Amino acid sequence: MIKAVFFDFYQTLGVWGESLRPRVQKLTDRYGYEIDWKRYDSARENLYADASGSDPMTHDLLETMQQIIDSYRDFLAALGVLDYLDQMTWELLQSEHSLFAANAATLYDDTVPTLEHLRDKGFKVAIVSNWDTPLDPRIERLGITEYFDTITSSHDERVRSAKPDPHIFNYTLAAIEVSAEETVHVGDTYQADIVGAKNAGIRPILIDRNGTQTGRWHETIRSLSELPAMLIPH
Repeated sequence: MIKAVFFDFYQTLGVWGESLRPRVQKLTDRYGYEIDWKRYDSARENLYADASGSDPMTHDLLETMQQIIDSYRDFLAALGVLDYLDQMTWELLQSEHSLFAANAATLYDDTVPTLEHLRDKGFKVAIVSNWDTPLDPRIERLGITEYFDTITSSHDERVRSAKPDPHIFNYTLAAIEVSAEETVHVGDTYQADIVGAKNAGIRPILIDRNGTQTGRWHETIRSLSELPAMLIPH
């Protein structure tokens, strides 16, 4: 019997407003810059690989901040930006990254109704997120702290673990006193969320809001509104 639901945060419960490409377009238009859009996909892939900050086992605040800044500078440079690179990097960070644009987060329309349903049905609910800066203040700003029994993020020195490592899941299981067999985890990233939850013995559910991961996992939803029906015993 399922007693608890874990959620990833980014692109599962919420997102940072406008997507990256329109932000870059606005920025480069403002500076009158022509960039090489043919390089965008590979530059973006490298950005999100590099912008995750420091290793949670050796996390250091200043190191994490510097790695994030460097990753965005390298991203713009890969697109061909040469002039005003540092200034444009700061502007992009202030519109795009959670550390510098804390108030830009928005929830998906299905998030609060789903959390309310789970609370009313007596489920324990937690966030399990790879997040390099404090996540609790963002959840407070979004007004949804009351729905969670605990919030676990990889930056936390008490955790020292990032998905898919099972420890971050086991830490959260212990915090809310449920077993892996009584828990499901919902997230949008196959390696971190699906493989990670499986490694911890937790039933994973993939949320694929944009329909880009069809066939990747047998329990997949497009909206959180589909989740409650999946928690009913058959």
